Amino acid sequence: MKINQLKWGVFLTYFQKGINILINLLYTPVMLRLLGQSEYGLYNTVASTISMLSLLNLGFGSGYIRYFAKYKKDNDCDSISRLNGMFLTIFAVIGTIACICGMYLTFNIELVFKDGLTASEYSTAKVLMFLLTINLSLSFPMSVFSNIISAHERYFFSKVVSMVGSVVSPLVTLPILLMGYRSIAMVSISVLINLVADSIYLFYVFKVLKEKFVFHGFEKELFLDLFSFTIFIAINLVIDQINWNIDKVLLGRYRGTSAVAIYSVGYTLFSSYMSFSGSISGVFVPRVHKLVNSATNTQMLRNQISDLFTKVGRIQFVILALVGSGIVFLGKPFITKFWAGAGYDESYYVTLLLIIPSIISLSQNIGIEIQRAENKHRFRSIAYLFMAIINLLISIVLCQKYGAVGSAIGTAISVIVANDIVMNVYYHVKCNIDIIRYWKNILRLSRGLIIPIIFGCLINIFIDLSSFANFAYGVIAYTFVYCTSMWFFGINEYEKSLFLGPIKRLVLRK
Repeated sequence: MKINQLKWGVFLTYFQKGINILINLLYTPVMLRLLGQSEYGLYNTVASTISMLSLLNLGFGSGYIRYFAKYKKDNDCDSISRLNGMFLTIFAVIGTIACICGMYLTFNIELVFKDGLTASEYSTAKVLMFLLTINLSLSFPMSVFSNIISAHERYFFSKVVSMVGSVVSPLVTLPILLMGYRSIAMVSISVLINLVADSIYLFYVFKVLKEKFVFHGFEKELFLDLFSFTIFIAINLVIDQINWNIDKVLLGRYRGTSAVAIYSVGYTLFSSYMSFSGSISGVFVPRVHKLVNSATNTQMLRNQISDLFTKVGRIQFVILALVGSGIVFLGKPFITKFWAGAGYDESYYVTLLLIIPSIISLSQNIGIEIQRAENKHRFRSIAYLFMAIINLLISIVLCQKYGAVGSAIGTAISVIVANDIVMNVYYHVKCNIDIIRYWKNILRLSRGLIIPIIFGCLINIFIDLSSFANFAYGVIAYTFVYCTSMWFFGINEYEKSLFLGPIKRLVLRK
């Protein structure tokens, strides 16, 4: 049963990512047209502001599974019950604090947005912030139940519930929007669906898993150990909030909701782009830990880790470069003509500023797991904290002058400095990764980009991409040219075998 749960968990994880990407691409333009640029930007601004309160989590959630596994191994049911009670107490307190903070912001909303909103937008923003505060406050204690389900490795159940929620939300919201209701109704439906999902988790924990909760006899040492374990996870949470949410808050304060909408369109494409790299590198996580634990000497470890890092990095680079270069040459008509629509020209430049500097760091995602396996992940947290500070300072200045593009420039500069330079040096010096070998491979692989780049330029010069038929032909032609060029001038025999292997097996079966 355990093996089946794991297989289904992996399959549903990738399936859910695909669904989420599809929903983002299909649902976002609908929201833009039904809500309008201003209210769509207002919704994203308020959501980003409230999501900053998720920092109160402090990374405690990730610690539950660690201690559950420890007690489960010893079959210590009493300690598990106390662990359940302690975590529910911690998150109930966090939820209460989040509610107080959120309500304070709701009734003092001018502190966040200053003069960035109109009078009617302030009224709508207060209602949205109230609803999202309630949603976030309840999500903290209810997250304990989803953590318990994950600790029991009931992946199939948890993923199905999550996936159904992702699909049902837009299906229910769309008719409401078409009936003329606005962002408040949209958020209300989202809150209601989350409550239903949380109730299902709660029922499953008590009735199926039959977990118990004991609210006394907590171990002080356990709490201190938990805090020391999660402190660097908390730092990463702070960093993520600054890097990916603060831009929207700053834009809402200094430039208004339209600028937030423009930035959010670009970020939506970027978030879908990021999911490509995570899907590939995640498959190799068990192998990383096996290599680190089985290596008998440093040189052996460096060779094996460098081989894996380079091999996975090349595969990810091929896929990320295809999508990234495609957005460079075809992204503008896609965004302004067929997806977001008129008024979102700047979103194209936001997308480029987020995607292009991230191609290298996303192709190196497996390096994050290598750091963790070698217990050298603390430096990354510190480096990314400086990255977030750089991003914040630059974005405050540039967003006031250049709007959404200025905010994206701040993020791009911080990604180049921290991800593409600092972390590459750290990989080479401290993490047993031959980063010079990696870059030599990427440069050789990049020969396959020469012809597609020339072809992409020619498409933009001679083809009218404002026609959907021409655009579709352009996408197909560019993909074909890219794949052909990479096949003959970029990828190696191993990478070709990854593609040809399944085809050969399929032919042999017939």
